[in-house]
Amino acid sequence: MSMVLEIEKLLNDYRAWLKDKTTLRELNGSWVEITTPYLDRHNDALQIYARAEGGGYILTDDSYTVHDLEASGCNLHTEKRQDLLKMTLNGFGVKLHNEALEVPATADNFPLRKHSLIQAMLAVNDLFYLAKPVVESLFFEDVVDWLDANEIRYTPKAKFTGISGYDQLFDFVIPKSRKQPERILQAITRPTRETAQSFIYAWADTQKVRSPGSKAYAVLNDVEQTISGGVMDALRNYQIYPVPWSARAEVVTELAA
Repeated sequence: MSMVLEIEKLLNDYRAWLKDKTTLRELNGSWVEITTPYLDRHNDALQIYARAEGGGYILTDDSYTVHDLEASGCNLHTEKRQDLLKMTLNGFGVKLHNEALEVPATADNFPLRKHSLIQAMLAVNDLFYLAKPVVESLFFEDVVDWLDANEIRYTPKAKFTGISGYDQLFDFVIPKSRKQPERILQAITRPTRETAQSFIYAWADTQKVRSPGSKAYAVLNDVEQTISGGVMDALRNYQIYPVPWSARAEVVTELAA
């Protein structure tokens, strides 16, 4: 099977999985609870809520993402973390309203806005996953410091529209040079099947619309946990280069070129 057909099958399987595993439940006559197949860090299905408003809809996580992180000891109220939180949400077009992640939608763009909210929930959860009082910095910040120390040029939080029409947000994009093509980096704090699949889909969705030869790298945090072989293999199967944090020195030359 050619790579194009393989990626096309992946995207079709992904859409079918979303449709089959998504359930709806009406609450109090005005809200609808949408249970998705995406799992949070507790291995519970992510849920969002929708209601009609002003000829359109409001989609919200009902403050779940922020409250869950705070309950786990993560302080989101420092100026630096608030800026990073808002920058991440802005990349998805999602706003923070009284600690709830929220986005407006219309009948035409409802699927896109639903996708944006779920991806924002996953991104914020992973970004701050280890940001407890005993952790000095976020993994994302460690990656930024590493890129800066090695004089690797990058654009943070870059958003591209994929062939599905959905926007995909990537942590870093290193521009094309005379020696290397465009390189896309994703910092994954909690390397699991779910976080790997999320990046795989985002890359598969945008690979065809990027410049020829573009490469994707997943920078994986292996300081707090061991990375399973399944995660590494899944990334490699879709032409994504896995970079364990402990082995990051091996890719400095090609990223800095």
